[in-house]
Amino acid sequence: MTSTTGPVIESLHRNAEHTFTKESVPEFVLVAGIGVEGDAHAGATTQHLSRQKKDPNRPNLRQVHLVAREVHDGLRADGFEVPGGGFGENITTRGLELGALPVGTILRLGTEALIVLTGFRDPCAQIDRAQEGLRAAVSFKPETGPMLFRNGVMAMVVRGGTVRVGDPIGLALPPEPHQPMQKV
Repeated sequence: MTSTTGPVIESLHRNAEHTFTKESVPEFVLVAGIGVEGDAHAGATTQHLSRQKKDPNRPNLRQVHLVAREVHDGLRADGFEVPGGGFGENITTRGLELGALPVGTILRLGTEALIVLTGFRDPCAQIDRAQEGLRAAVSFKPETGPMLFRNGVMAMVVRGGTVRVGDPIGLALPPEPHQPMQKV
């Protein structure tokens, strides 16, 4: 495990089947333009089943799903128990407020991989089947602007590579004006 004081990869998850949760793994490979090798959501075009019904040829803006450990901790304080991978995320981060970053932010994962943030993951109906009330707990409407979500952000893989639990996370903001996250 890499030691660092900045943002890190807390845990990694993947599942070859379309299930709500993903299994923890110590490392995986990100493939440019595709996503997490061996994950059901990897592909150049949309792999999320509900989105495939609408347009199976749509570019896959949801190749990698990230959730901050701090979100899991906050939900636990509110009486919910969502383990790492429990939102179906591929990467659980620590020390990085993902939802506050603008669209187009580049994250460097470890020493090789680069991903670009594309937007919020909107919570699907399955989330309440996992725990009643969880969908409402991760959705909120500010006084102005679009609905916001705490169940993670989505990304596309720009440059592939192996990522491991404990790897540091670097970031580069896109040029201004920054575009806030919206659901993708």
